[in-house]
Amino acid sequence: MDSSRSAGSHGDPGLQPERTTLAWGRTVLALVTVSAIFLRWLPRHGLPILLLFAVSAAAALAIYATQRRRYTARSRGLSKERLDADITAVLWTAFAGVALGGLGIAVVLAG
Repeated sequence: MDSSRSAGSHGDPGLQPERTTLAWGRTVLALVTVSAIFLRWLPRHGLPILLLFAVSAAAALAIYATQRRRYTARSRGLSKERLDADITAVLWTAFAGVALGGLGIAVVLAG
């Protein structure tokens, strides 16, 4: 390993950390878009829709807030040739998706 390499330099010609960062960025964009749609549904479905907005906005904010840490960890993992999957981030994102689905069904059926 080249000791002159910076912490963010990984030497991956396929730019795997950058592709992963772009994928998480698309996930944030989708959650922000869904949050805006939920606000648009507020007059029709009432205050329970704010719970859906809160869950999707919180998920987007959490992903955005942890993005730099995830990128740095992936870059260092590639440099050291030891890269572990970020199971926690994936599980929390899946949990948010399932929670949004369940809450959405509940709000629609209740209204």
